[in-house]
Amino acid sequence: MSNDQLTEFVAAVPMPALVVDQTERIIAANTHAKTLLGAGIEGRHFATILRQPQVIEAMEQSLRTKGPAKTRHLANDGAQDTTFEVQCRYMNGVGAVSGGAVLAIFQDVTHLEQAGQMRRDFVANVSHELRTPLTALMGFIETLRGPARDDAVARERFLKIMTEEANRMNRLVGDLLSLNRVESEERVRPKEQLELTGMMQSILNSVRPLAEDAGVELTLSADQGPVTLTGDSDQLRQVFTNLIENGIKYGGSGGVVEVRITSSDRDTAMRGPAVRVQVIDKGPGIDATHLPRLTERFYRADSHRSRELGGTGLGLAIVKHIVNRHRGRLRVESDLGKGSVFTVILPR
Repeated sequence: MSNDQLTEFVAAVPMPALVVDQTERIIAANTHAKTLLGAGIEGRHFATILRQPQVIEAMEQSLRTKGPAKTRHLANDGAQDTTFEVQCRYMNGVGAVSGGAVLAIFQDVTHLEQAGQMRRDFVANVSHELRTPLTALMGFIETLRGPARDDAVARERFLKIMTEEANRMNRLVGDLLSLNRVESEERVRPKEQLELTGMMQSILNSVRPLAEDAGVELTLSADQGPVTLTGDSDQLRQVFTNLIENGIKYGGSGGVVEVRITSSDRDTAMRGPAVRVQVIDKGPGIDATHLPRLTERFYRADSHRSRELGGTGLGLAIVKHIVNRHRGRLRVESDLGKGSVFTVILPR
C-alpha cells in the first residue's frame, strides 16, 4: 500500500484513526484524529502525542507482538470528559521499508459510560429510598415483639407509622412502574382527541379535598370555548394532577393555586398552534440553583419536607417524559418568596 493509498484509507474511517509504523512515528492520521489529538501530529513520535500510559503501552504491545490490543483514552471536548475505546490492529507491509504498522481507531463510548453511571445511580437511589422505610418497619416490628408487646398506646402509634412507611414504599414502586411505562411509550405519538378545559375542571374537582385540608383556594381561568388537542388523556391527567398537587403541598402557604389555560395560533416555543397550561402558586418559591435539576429522578429541592409530604422524587421526572411524548415543553420559573410557575406547552 502506497502512502497515498494509506492516507485515503485512514481518511475514510468515520472516527479518529491514525497509523504508527515500526519507527514509532505517526505516518497517517485522519481529520477526526487531528481534531482529537492536534493538527500537527503526523511525523511525530506517538508517545509525545498520546501521552496516556495505557494507550502508549497498548501501541507498544501491538507493535512488538504484531497482534491486537485494546485500551481506553480519556479526553475532554471542552464541555465534558469523553471516553474513547482504542482498538489497535497490526497491518503487514505498511510503513517504513514495508515493515508493518499499527492502525489505532478511537471509538467514542462516552454515552455508554454515562448510561452505565445513570444505571448505577438509579439503583443506588432506589436502594436508598427503600432502605429508609424498610429499616423503620423492621425496627418497629422488633419493638412490638419485645418492649412494646403489651403497650396498647405505643402499639397504635407504631402501627400508624408503619402504615405510613408501607404506603410510602407502595407509592415509590407505583411511580417506578409508571416511569418505566412512560419511558417505553415516549416515542409513540398519542392519537386521542381530548378537550383540555373540561379535563382540567375534572382534575380540580378531584384534588379539591386536598386543597381544602391545606386551606388553599383553587382557581381556573381559560379561553372561551373548547380547547382541543391530540394527546393521551390518562397521561395528561397524571401530569396536571401532579403539578397541581405539588402547588398545594409546596406552595400552599400562599393560600391560592391558579391554573391558566391559554391557546394561540402561533406559539414562539412550538413555532405553531399550541396551548399553554400554567400552574401558579404564591408559596415560598424555589432557589434558582435547583431549577435545572428539578426533573431529575429522585432530585428534591427540599429533601426532608418532600419525604414528610409523601413525595417519591419521581413525579417531575414522569411529567417531563410525558410532556416529551406529546412533543411539548416544560418550563419552570420561580422566585424566592414570590412563588413558582410550572408551564406545560403542548402542540394543538
